[in-house]
Amino acid sequence: MSGVVKFVGRDEELEELHKLLQENNQVAIAAILGMGGLGKTELALQYAMTQRENYQGGLCWLQAKVEDFGVQVVRFARTQLDLKPPEEFDLPAQVQYCWRNWREGNVLVVVDDVTDYQQIRPYLQGASSRFKVLMTTRKKLGVAIKQLSLDVLQPDAALELLRSLLAETPGRIERELDVAKQLCAWLGYLPLGLELVGRYLARKPDLSLWEMMQRLEKKRLEQPALVKPEADMTAQRGVQAAFELSWQELAEDDKQLGCILSLFAAAPIPWNLVEQCFTDKDEDELEDIRDDKLLNLHLLQRKEEGIYQLHPLLREFFQSKFTSLEQVEEFKRSFCQVMVAVAKEIPETPTLEKINAVSLAIPHIAEVANNLIEYVSDEDLIKHFLGLGRFYEGQGLYTTPVKVYQ
Repeated sequence: MSGVVKFVGRDEELEELHKLLQENNQVAIAAILGMGGLGKTELALQYAMTQRENYQGGLCWLQAKVEDFGVQVVRFARTQLDLKPPEEFDLPAQVQYCWRNWREGNVLVVVDDVTDYQQIRPYLQGASSRFKVLMTTRKKLGVAIKQLSLDVLQPDAALELLRSLLAETPGRIERELDVAKQLCAWLGYLPLGLELVGRYLARKPDLSLWEMMQRLEKKRLEQPALVKPEADMTAQRGVQAAFELSWQELAEDDKQLGCILSLFAAAPIPWNLVEQCFTDKDEDELEDIRDDKLLNLHLLQRKEEGIYQLHPLLREFFQSKFTSLEQVEEFKRSFCQVMVAVAKEIPETPTLEKINAVSLAIPHIAEVANNLIEYVSDEDLIKHFLGLGRFYEGQGLYTTPVKVYQ
């Protein structure tokens, strides 16, 4: 049963999901994928609830990490359908028996939190086209599986979700509307973060949204509001714990890249700047880590060709992990050196072409100036600020807009 107060911002995804599960003459297999905290399980649950009339054969909900898929199917068939697979059959044969003797009508089989599709695939042999298999996962499972990539909520939907969670104190959002919008942005419009903070605020009617923002900025992901979900929530982990599941799948080099990326500002990152921070790795090696691990696990977003970005809360998470790695100081120094080098390249009277060329690096140069200045030498410090000053001064000389990312 769903624990959400109000399900918002996912109507298009529900429609797309239904289409994906109807587009196959054989057993239809689709996956909801994305980073932790996006509400993949909740979307699957809402789909099952809204489409139950289309699945007269019933809903079978399984947990991939709890027990073998085949064992769960057989147990469900015995307890819910009163089927009796012959005990002398081996497990795959018992599963085939269940598929053949399932009650009539289309069947929705939901497998939550899948990490390895190959552990499920053999059991699906012999299932007819009336079986629709929906999986939730943090990683891509293969090109043969139809996939629905879930993203964060749109700002208006995030605000609506927060408002629904504070319905017992009407007007609370409107009294601090600008702060509420800032709060949604700080949480990166992540459904899990919004629900946790919204429920926390609901338990504390005298806590202002402004004070909530101050507490989050002080304690970051360790702020109690983001740590412990309530018992009736669909999600059973806090934000940091949800991210931890993906962190555990990373090798040491993967973790290093994630932590280096967290040194950059909360803005789009040109990949060529990242490459300059890793003088000990060749381009192919770094690219494989990026694509096969961070992108595959949805720990990094590709904005467009050569441009990547961390979700704000994942950036916080990677920063919290930095101290557990070796060579922390070396990584920070290397990052600052790259940013200083870019700042030095800004001429005294920058052209429009030069302004456009360095515009994506400016937030990261400013990040050094604001938070990592102790890793910059006195000589480079002056040049760093001069470069920033030249950029902003030069920007004011032109009316042609510089490309800006949201």
